[in-house]
Formats: sequence, C-alpha cells, structure tokens
Amino acid sequence: MTSVLYDVPGPRAIIRNRILAALTILVVVGAIAFVIYRFADTGQFTPQKWYVFSFSAVWVGIGEALGATLAAFGAAAVGSLILGFILAIGRVSDHAAVRAPVAGITEIFRAVPVLVFMMLLFYGLPTVGIRMPPYWAVVIALIVYNGSVLAEALRAGIESLPRGQKEAAYAIGLRKNAVMRLVLLPQAVRAMLPVIVAQLVVTLKDTALGFIITYPELLYYAKRLMGQSGRPILPSIIIIGAIYIAMCLVLSGIARWLEIRTRHSPRAGGKPPVTRADVTAQDVTTTQLIATQKMNPGLDGFGTPR
Repeated sequence: MTSVLYDVPGPRAIIRNRILAALTILVVVGAIAFVIYRFADTGQFTPQKWYVFSFSAVWVGIGEALGATLAAFGAAAVGSLILGFILAIGRVSDHAAVRAPVAGITEIFRAVPVLVFMMLLFYGLPTVGIRMPPYWAVVIALIVYNGSVLAEALRAGIESLPRGQKEAAYAIGLRKNAVMRLVLLPQAVRAMLPVIVAQLVVTLKDTALGFIITYPELLYYAKRLMGQSGRPILPSIIIIGAIYIAMCLVLSGIARWLEIRTRHSPRAGGKPPVTRADVTAQDVTTTQLIATQKMNPGLDGFGTPR
C-alpha cells in the first residue's frame, strides 16, 4: 500500500511529462515573443509613445490616482470585514428570526454585480433627491458585495470546525457570545485566511470600476493619459497594470506573513517545542500501547515497571 495519493509515474510517464512541460514552455515563450514582436512592429516601444511619462506632473497625477485607489480600497476592506463578520454571525445564529433574514440579505448582496451597485448609488439616488460623491458610491458598493462574500467564507469556516469545539467551550462555562468570539471565529479566520485574502485582492481590483462613475482612481487617470498626444494607449495600460500587480503582490505577501505568524503563535494554536518525551510518546501508537499492556501487565506502555 502506497502513502501517496496517485500512482508513481514510470519511466515512460516521466519522459512524457517532461516532453509536455517543454512543449508548454515553448508555447508560452512563443506567445510572449509574438506579443513583443507585434508591439515593436506597431511602434509601441518608440520614444513618442512613452514621451508623456517623462513629465514629473504625469507621475504626480499617477501618485494622486494611486492614493485615491488605496483610500477607496482601505475603507472598503475594513468595511467588508466588519460586514462579513456581522452577516456570518447572523447566518449561524440559533434563532430562525435572525438567520433567515440575514441569509436573504446576504444572497441578494452577492447576486448583484458591483458595478450595478455603484451606478445605482451614483446615478439612481439623485432621482430621489439624494446625491452621493463618487468616493462613497465606490466604497459602499464594494463593502456591500465583498462583505456578503466574506460572510459566506466565514460561515463555511465556522461550520467546518469540529462540533466538539463548541461543546467543550460550553462545558467550561462560556456563554454563547464568548464561544463565538474566543473559540469559533479565531479558528474560522485562520482556516479561511486564503479565501479572505483572495477576496480582498478582488476588492482592490474592483476599485477600477470607479472610473465609470468618474472616481479619479488609477484606471480613470490612465484613460486621461490615453488621450494625450501620441495616444500612449498600451504604455498607459502597461504601467497602470504593473502598479495593480505590485499592489496585489504586496497584499498577498502581507497575508502570507500573517499566516506564518499565527501558525507559530502559541496563542493561535501553534505547536509548543517538542521534547524527547514527546517524541517517545508519539512513536508509540495507541494499538502498540494496548498490546504491550496486555502482554506485560506489570509494565506500562513504554516498557517501564508500574
């Protein structure tokens, strides 16, 4: 019986996999080379296309647009997490009068696209006499949508925990809110941290939808640059896209650092230092311990006299 989840490939399978890997690499490299060739052939690398980025005022404008993007993302991320926790706790409530309405609200919020929310807040509310700035239209729309998605992720994390966790917490005298706050939610957050980070990355990228309602974020500024002399369309897209990629990588790196910290933290359930006695105890299985006690009633499971 093998301990792996798949059959170990034989010599032919190894050769076949290597050939497929080499062909895949060649196809990807060829596609990238073709794109670069088309860029060069159409004059996208000429100085005229990149001339606009030689002005300091352009980079100042990019910095201001980046600040607007981060401002919307920061508020939306905090608001999404708060709303996600509130909706998740409501979804797992023992009272149907709370659980059913919260479930309906969550499903409605998840079903409506973010752009529809933004347009409803920015263009729809003025018809009833309420005017909302583009910033708040972007932030509220992102909070409503991403908060409902995070609520489902947290609910799944809570329900995936062993039932004994809750029962043990009640057995030591904790109340319902303490069980949720001290036992269930911390473990659910650690279990669903990759999903939470992925949704925050989506939140960051969805701030680009704000350009449709004239919010001056990165994509809105890139659209303005495309109308400059020389029409630097692809250079603007490349630079703004690189900024978005860098921000997403930084966010993923922070999440990875938090995951490592919580994994090694004793308060977060990290493993204590392993002693020699622990190693000895781990090497002896329960079955071996029972068998040893039956064969030698006068000895314990580790071969020492009682």
